[in-house]
Amino acid sequence: MTNPLLSPSPLPFGLPPFAAITTEDYAEAVDAGLKEHLHEIQQIAANPLPATFENTAVAMERSGRLLDRAAAAFFTLVSADASDAIRELETAFAPRFAAHQDAVYMNRGLYERFNAIDTARLDDESARLVQEYLKEFRQSGIQLDDDGQARLREINAELSRIGTEFGQRVKETMKSAAILLDDEADLAGMSTEDVAGAAEAAKAAGHDGRFLLTLIQPSNQPALASLENRTVRRRLFEASLARGTDGGSLDVRDLVRATVRFRAEKASLLGFQNFAELMVDQQTAPDFKAVQAMLGRLAPPAIRNAQAEALALAESAGHPLEPWDWAYYSAQVRREKYQVDEQAIRPYFSLEMVLADGVFFAATQLYGITFHERPDLAGYHGDVRVWEVKNEDGSSLGLFLGDYYTRESKRGGAWMNSLVEQSRLLGTQAVVINNLNITKPAPGEPALLSLDEVRTVFHEFGHALHGLFSDVDYPRFSGTSVPRDFVEYPSQVNEMWIMWPEVLTNYARHHATGEVLPQDIVERINESLLWGEGFATTEYLGAALLDVAWHVLSTDDVPADVLAFEAKALADAGIAHPLIPPRYRTGYFQHIFAGAGYAAGYYSYIWSEVLDADTVEWFKENGGLTRSNGDRFRSELLSRGNSRDPLESFRTFRGRDAELEPLLKRRGLNQPTQP
Repeated sequence: MTNPLLSPSPLPFGLPPFAAITTEDYAEAVDAGLKEHLHEIQQIAANPLPATFENTAVAMERSGRLLDRAAAAFFTLVSADASDAIRELETAFAPRFAAHQDAVYMNRGLYERFNAIDTARLDDESARLVQEYLKEFRQSGIQLDDDGQARLREINAELSRIGTEFGQRVKETMKSAAILLDDEADLAGMSTEDVAGAAEAAKAAGHDGRFLLTLIQPSNQPALASLENRTVRRRLFEASLARGTDGGSLDVRDLVRATVRFRAEKASLLGFQNFAELMVDQQTAPDFKAVQAMLGRLAPPAIRNAQAEALALAESAGHPLEPWDWAYYSAQVRREKYQVDEQAIRPYFSLEMVLADGVFFAATQLYGITFHERPDLAGYHGDVRVWEVKNEDGSSLGLFLGDYYTRESKRGGAWMNSLVEQSRLLGTQAVVINNLNITKPAPGEPALLSLDEVRTVFHEFGHALHGLFSDVDYPRFSGTSVPRDFVEYPSQVNEMWIMWPEVLTNYARHHATGEVLPQDIVERINESLLWGEGFATTEYLGAALLDVAWHVLSTDDVPADVLAFEAKALADAGIAHPLIPPRYRTGYFQHIFAGAGYAAGYYSYIWSEVLDADTVEWFKENGGLTRSNGDRFRSELLSRGNSRDPLESFRTFRGRDAELEPLLKRRGLNQPTQP
């Protein structure tokens, strides 16, 4: 049979025909794609004609179609539905992808052609394309001599291999650290639906009749807020924090030390003081000092507010507080002080209504787009649903895939990725995926979400809109292909609609009775929004500052004792709190160690939130959920991708640079928390 990936997909929008693709097909197509793209690159570099925008930059954008098609489908499976065979392929291909990237961006002939392009008469997007390529050449080592390039290739290959291994070990620890319980009484305090989900998870893992508390990626586990059994809470909390550093076969400390050492050497080779300086050079932040200044400004008020919350929790508990008690008694304070019971309101947040009547409804009101489920189109797993998205005039915008339930073959966390990116040059429209890790309900039962899970659904769909609304010429600039410290901004903006009155009343309805979430509860939720921000900001800043600490080290400074370094780094940054671990500890900090995606860039979330909080103020000042507001946000920002400086897009939309005050107000950092 012919390999389906070797030619463009016949399905609408180029959706891969996943059901027809075998593991062997992925291996063959990725291998063929790497070879074909390298041949295309060599042809561009060896072109005897003088370099022009068309024969060099446009040719570069048109190259690699087979590789992009195969890699997009393959890495979707790697993250969302990986078999052992797929993981083995990932391990085999990781160094080849790194070597391929080096072969492209250390090609001096190719660089010289880009450098020779006359950009004087090009339109702004085309001129930016050339400049962005030149910048990537420089950041990839084009200026190094042969020995320097050879060493950089070795480093990149090792970093790719190590990052893949880190990610695979972390995924395995998610399973091995899950807590198996025999007695349903140990789950007292959890909702009926969550208990049923734990039973289903145990059954799926081969423990029928027992209960399995599965873990999510961050340190703080959702079940800690409801479990009444303090011993079980402690087991769950300690299992979560020990991931990757327990001395077992999945311990990642050796990988961490090697990663940090190689990254420090890479930065030095490229002329940067440290790896953090190198990575920030690729972002919207003006320099690394600006990042440090912002994090340093936020840490003291975060700790101050967290300590005020701790005093309130200790009073509520009636005994000395331990870290595994925080979430439980925080939920209790929320119930007693604000009369908000997270468990009691979950029946009003069914996944189906959150999606159709919340996320999709808000998008329709803002942008006029509509969603049409396509049961004739299949994803890579039976849980994946496919919608065609249409503009108000009925024209097709692209496809949206939703994959919401957790499973052993999926990595933890939540994310958006693209299977096909929009490009006018290539004539393609977006195909995007949202992945979450919501516990799958028992058959016939609805998936009832916590308020935090509702927030995640809206957040990830903000990324999806960024991809779907892309309206650029060149694939390099499409959708979410923006600097890391800007990419979270549109997704965070989309969270504003969660509690927006006309959106909330449309989706927050009891799954059994249809009753709207009572207004008095809505008011109490809004009153309680600042409660817990001390904890949330402290645990986030803990992770962001830990990331920074690892990436300012030189090769000689890499510590032998990873956990001791972590503790000292948090203390030195003024963000250590005995009851609040970082959102991610080193042993499972996948954002920064499973590849370089967020390495020295975890600060991006709060950097983007400055833009987000200021944008929310703009929407409030201009009438909120209106088509005119949505059209402005879409045309000036969401559609632009990286086709112009993202901060210029923000300024064009907002009319000025972002201000910090809205963020400080939102997180309560402009005033002490009242215990």
